[in-house]
Amino acid sequence: MNFAAADLLRGFSDVVFPPICVHCRAMVENDGTLDAHGFRHLCRRCAAQLDYVRPPHCTTCGHPFHGVLAGERRCVKCDGLDPAFHEGRTAVLFKGPARALVIELKYHRGLHVLEDMAEIFRRSTAILANVRGATLVPVPLHPRKARERGYNQAVLLAQALAQAAGHGTRVEPLLRRVVDTQTQTAFDRRTRMANLKNAFALARGGALNPTLHYILVDDVFTTGSTLNSCAHTLRRRGALNVDVVTFGHG
Repeated sequence: MNFAAADLLRGFSDVVFPPICVHCRAMVENDGTLDAHGFRHLCRRCAAQLDYVRPPHCTTCGHPFHGVLAGERRCVKCDGLDPAFHEGRTAVLFKGPARALVIELKYHRGLHVLEDMAEIFRRSTAILANVRGATLVPVPLHPRKARERGYNQAVLLAQALAQAAGHGTRVEPLLRRVVDTQTQTAFDRRTRMANLKNAFALARGGALNPTLHYILVDDVFTTGSTLNSCAHTLRRRGALNVDVVTFGHG
């Protein structure tokens, strides 16, 4: 099926079964192919609530600062992190409609929202400029969790980001999770760091090139412990230029 036919079929489907906003559950009005505001699964009102991160922001986690700052700055939330990566960036704050998109993708098998998350990446011009031509490395899931979920959302987000950036940006699953840790959402940074020690390893057959720019990709930057553990693994195996990009920050 060509793209024109696919768009026509999707437009017909939207007329018969209008998409519902994942945040407020209202119907998303559209023009038959794609809503004029650029989103298929967020209504206009909720799309307007997306809080995009613009400079100035923390150079470690990407959280925005208010006002004008000069030089490198690290926010108070990142004190004590001791990052093994150079810089972190995030597209939106993890609240409201952005949170709804992540939850739909991560816990409700909502693969359909990826097109909206890709649109958010396309509007994050500073992130696109930073990742173009880089090698994107998704944060891995343990095989047990990957089997339960059916996919790794970090891989899907990395693919969406690579497509949005273009210019030779590619995705390589260079890491594997070797320790099946429990979910870290309820723990502080110190506990997370202890739990994640030696949790990651280089993928079997994986090789790193010290001349390449590697960017770790995950859905949400919380304390940075998981991403930092991944960065340490890449650095120990020879990567010299490692950055971080997340869809959301919360």
